[in-house]
Amino acid sequence: MSDTPSPASDKSFDVIVIGGGPGGYPAAIRAAQLGMKALCIDGWLNRDNSPSFGGTCLNAGCIPSKALLESSELFHKAGHEFAVHGIGVSTPTMDIAKMQERKMAVSKANSGGVKLLFQANKVTGLFGFGKLLGNGQVLYTAHDGKTETYTGKHIIIATGSAPVELKKIAPFDGDKVVDSWGALDFAAVPGRLGIIGAGVIGVELGSVWSRLGAKTAILEALPGFLPMVDAAIAKEALRQFTKQGLDIRLGAKVTAVAKGDKDVTVTYEQGGESKTETFDKLIVAVGRRPYTDNLGCDVAGVTLDERGFVKIDKGYKTSAAGIYAVGDVTGGAMLAHKAIEEGVVLVEQLHGEKSEVNYNAIPSVIYTSPEIAWVGLSEEQAKAAGHEVKVGSSPFAANGRARAIESIAGQVKFVSDAKTDRVLGVHMIGPYVSELCAEAVLALEFAATTQDIQLTMHGHPTLSETFHEAALAVDGHAIHSANKKR
Repeated sequence: MSDTPSPASDKSFDVIVIGGGPGGYPAAIRAAQLGMKALCIDGWLNRDNSPSFGGTCLNAGCIPSKALLESSELFHKAGHEFAVHGIGVSTPTMDIAKMQERKMAVSKANSGGVKLLFQANKVTGLFGFGKLLGNGQVLYTAHDGKTETYTGKHIIIATGSAPVELKKIAPFDGDKVVDSWGALDFAAVPGRLGIIGAGVIGVELGSVWSRLGAKTAILEALPGFLPMVDAAIAKEALRQFTKQGLDIRLGAKVTAVAKGDKDVTVTYEQGGESKTETFDKLIVAVGRRPYTDNLGCDVAGVTLDERGFVKIDKGYKTSAAGIYAVGDVTGGAMLAHKAIEEGVVLVEQLHGEKSEVNYNAIPSVIYTSPEIAWVGLSEEQAKAAGHEVKVGSSPFAANGRARAIESIAGQVKFVSDAKTDRVLGVHMIGPYVSELCAEAVLALEFAATTQDIQLTMHGHPTLSETFHEAALAVDGHAIHSANKKR
């Protein structure tokens, strides 16, 4: 595992994967497990210029953000909840440097694990950049500038995505105006923090720094909060986040950003009025774009759509023979677990296996407190699709385990087909719903009916009982909570 090209005898591979993030490294590993000779090239460099596998997810996204969310939540509990348990502590303080050190250790442990997995599965891993040359060839450029050309029977593009930059309004400067990666690296808690975008990344980062003491305002151009979430769950989330102190301003369209010596002033329109606000730090979290920079798509004949995403068919094939693409670079839900499954399924298909991704059963999670998780259709989506629906919900306030852990906010909501009883979607806000969601995914994967869940015994006392109660409530059978059936 090095920055230098492999020996000349190793120039030909069955599978070459460009990108070592969630879409790429699992594809390379699975290919090797199936007996294919696999090469994975990844260009990620950390702040200290050290190369690392795992892409944004392991190095500057999913994993480090969850580490900070955990630290900030524990800090908040120490200051606001411990006394309820009879635990006496002095006013808690946060050592930001120590918190950041732990975050980095968590990320490095995970990214280092990828290298070990490559070694165990006999995957050739190279740090550097891959560029399509056409005719099954890939130009590899190491970080030291050395180059080598490799040939692959199958080439997989898994280069992921990068934060969208508002270049004309709020260009990144790495100091006062930052992207999601920069927001994970603050050396001190900002006194006043502004965030453009109230999507998943915006509310998660807002939660981290708000709990640590930053006065946080989130500016969202859309009139509704979390429109991809079931309306009832989104409404509850907005209530909980506002109660926690997050200042979420909907219908707030940013029109200008002016950077001063020590702060940044944001001008935005809301309700027909022009308003201004000054912040110490500004996070831009307005989405992500496909990363195809210097990839050579034009040379290799790989077609991109109008937004820059790689166009693929149902088998992940691009317009160029022998070249495929998976994950964020292809569009759709930009989720690490979706990219993982696509990469694995693709190489299994290349090996002749009958494997596929069920795009109707992709879980989504927002790691705030309370957490938000869902899979399948929301009530609004189900009705729009022509389903006659029946709905049931149950609050965590009726759950003994939730009360024991001081986390009673939230609910679980079932959306089922009134004619077939099949579960169409499950939507949750509450404690550890990121874990509870797995049962809902399994239900959709196996085309379960609501009654299937109703007849499934759940341990007591567990948070999963709220999942069970919500299923019972669909038909008015809830035992431990009021039957919220519609």
